[in-house]
Amino acid sequence: MAKAETFQDLSLTPAGEGQELRSWLYSELRTAILDGRLRRGARMPSTRSLAKQYSLSRGTVTAAFDSLHNEGYIAALVGSGTYVAFELPDDSLAGPTAAVTPAQPSRAALSTRGNAAIGGVRLLPPSHSLGRAFRPYEPAIDLFPVALWSRVAGRVLRKAPRSLYGQGDACGYLPLRKAIAEYVGAARGVHCEPGQVIVTSGAQQALDLAARMLMDPGDAVWMEDPGYPGAIFALRAAGAQIIPIGVDEEGLDVQEARREAPRAKLAYVTPANQFPLGGTMSPARRWALLDWASHQNAWIIEDEYDAEYRYSGRPIPALQSLDRSGCVIYVGTFTKMLFNSLRLGFMVVPERVAGAFAASRTILDRHPPTLDQAILAEFILDGHFGHHVRRMRQTYGRRMKVLTEAAGLRLGGKLNVEEADSGMRTVAWIKTGQKDRSVAERARSQGLELAALSEFRLTHAREDALILGFAGCTGAELRRGVDVLAHVMDGESEPQARVMAME
Repeated sequence: MAKAETFQDLSLTPAGEGQELRSWLYSELRTAILDGRLRRGARMPSTRSLAKQYSLSRGTVTAAFDSLHNEGYIAALVGSGTYVAFELPDDSLAGPTAAVTPAQPSRAALSTRGNAAIGGVRLLPPSHSLGRAFRPYEPAIDLFPVALWSRVAGRVLRKAPRSLYGQGDACGYLPLRKAIAEYVGAARGVHCEPGQVIVTSGAQQALDLAARMLMDPGDAVWMEDPGYPGAIFALRAAGAQIIPIGVDEEGLDVQEARREAPRAKLAYVTPANQFPLGGTMSPARRWALLDWASHQNAWIIEDEYDAEYRYSGRPIPALQSLDRSGCVIYVGTFTKMLFNSLRLGFMVVPERVAGAFAASRTILDRHPPTLDQAILAEFILDGHFGHHVRRMRQTYGRRMKVLTEAAGLRLGGKLNVEEADSGMRTVAWIKTGQKDRSVAERARSQGLELAALSEFRLTHAREDALILGFAGCTGAELRRGVDVLAHVMDGESEPQARVMAME
């Protein structure tokens, strides 16, 4: 009999006055087994612990156990313990004519707002494998310095004061907020003090928090089209009216936006690396956007999820670095720079609203996990974070070259794979007239993980294209993915059982 669970304590109804303890305990344990509180295969509490818990003699408990054992409710395994039987004697008594009155199914429904908020949301699968071509949301987990992270974590946990195991700061662990403020100031030109930094559970929670705090139901928001679905979902959940705005080589078209909704309450942009097209917002568009927000008393959410990875030209400072009126909410994340399961991001808010955002952060989940933040802070302050980002920038640049070169050899005339200037993914324009969703579906059936550009489009027409991630894939896996994709576009199939090649 395999062990399913272990119970340390068991909640039983107290014995009635004058009730024999052995029969009371037998009846209570039998009832717990029959109603499923002690499930089939679960390990029973030991006679010693049960006697201590209910102030019984061990002989009383043993007698009750013997009765249950003799009747087939429990079974003892030598050297292992006592377990609830998988087949109970009462099973044979439940005949086909037994009258069972079914419970009335509840008709309680989700709210209209709740249903609207989850419309179109697709759950990302857990990572059962690493580096699958062309997963667009994953960094190079294969190259993350796990041993180094473990040493830092061990040192932090050994030296951590007991206060780190108590209630945390709603805004985040102060040493981490100081490290973030210093880093974004040096690397991205962001003007902020630690008091303006709020640590979140990834960028998605930052977007949700900003939408809750900045939008009223019905408020209009400029949204890049095509754009990031996670931002759309967060804004819709807050009741915002999404106004799709076209994107060209200079970024979000501010003139179009002012024509469509001049009194919008907020604009969401990805100026350093537009999602999903990959362009950089021009200086003229940045100033125009800031001018509109300043005059309309509107907000701008600047999402810089992977701005550190730039492969050509000089790094461009954040939009927030140009903000003189205090209208930009700057959002960043460590999940794309380190590893997905870290789930730590941050936002930089104007000082005048920092207290309000901290209060709202408390409503969501009180505070981010303090020990994880302490480990990350140490990792940054020791210089490991900066070294890792620089190393990944070089690695991703090489992997992007592998992808474009392999595509040029194998997919020439079918796909035009752009050489990305920054980021962790690129756009592959379809030249065969095939629809991107059809190609993407067939590619997924062959084990590739990619997206169709049209999946990110709201109203503005675009050529058909695929979104191909390269950062988390080895060179060998990228070449394999290109080969499979070529077969897909030719209408052929590749065996899914092929082993993923590794560098």
